[in-house]
Amino acid sequence: MPSISAFFPAYNDAGTIPSMVITTLLTLRELTNDYEVIVINDGSKDHTPQVLDELARVYPRRSSHCPPCQKPWLWGRCVRALPASRKIGFFYTDGDAQYDPRELKNLAALVSDEIDFINGWKIERNDPWHRIVIGRMYQYTIKLAFGLKLKDVDCDFRLMRRAVFDKVHLEADSGVICVELMKKVQDAGFRLVETPVHHFHRAYGRSQFFNFRRLWRVAIDLQALWRKLVWQKRMSNEQ
Repeated sequence: MPSISAFFPAYNDAGTIPSMVITTLLTLRELTNDYEVIVINDGSKDHTPQVLDELARVYPRRSSHCPPCQKPWLWGRCVRALPASRKIGFFYTDGDAQYDPRELKNLAALVSDEIDFINGWKIERNDPWHRIVIGRMYQYTIKLAFGLKLKDVDCDFRLMRRAVFDKVHLEADSGVICVELMKKVQDAGFRLVETPVHHFHRAYGRSQFFNFRRLWRVAIDLQALWRKLVWQKRMSNEQ
C-alpha cells in the first residue's frame, strides 16, 4: 500500500501507548514513505493525555491524537472515526500492547490487488483463564449467530483498504462494532484473508470489557445488531 494510517484507541494506556506508537512508526517506515499514527484518547483517567501530548511534540509530522471522548468506553465512536483518514491503507489495533505492532509487516506482506481486508487471528490467547473461557463462548456464539466465516472474530489486529468504507458504514457505539464491521465486510463481498499473530499478557492496566455491567450492555447491543443485520435481512429476502 502506498500510504498507511495506523490507529489506536487508548483508555488508561499510559504505560503502553508510547511503545506502541514508537514501534508502529518504526515499522511503518519500513513499509511506506507516506504514513501517520493517530491515537484517540477514549476518556482516560490516568496520564495518557500527557503522554500523547509529548509523543505529538516529539513526532509532530507523524503522530497526533484527537481530543478525549467525554465518556469512557466509547470505543465504537472511535472506530467510526476510521474513514476520516485519507491514506489508502488503514491499520488498527488496541493501545494496551497485547499485540506486537511489528507484526503489521506480516499483514502488509499479504497485500495484493485481490485482497481488500487482512485480519489477524490469535495463535494463543494470553489472558486469565476466565477470559479465555468467555472468549471461546463468545467466538462460537457470534460466528454461529452472524454466520461469520472467520477463524477469530475479536482479534483487533487488522489492515484494510480505505475503500472498504465506501460501502461499509458503521453505526454501533460500543464494543459490538467489531462484529458489525466484520459482518458488513463479509456481506459486502470484500476479499478477506487471515494470518496468525501473537497475543501477549496485559502488562499494564486492566480490561474495561470484562465486568457484568459491560457484558450485559454488549449482550443487549448484540441482540439489536443481530435483528438488524441477520433477522431483518432474512425477512426481506423471504418477501
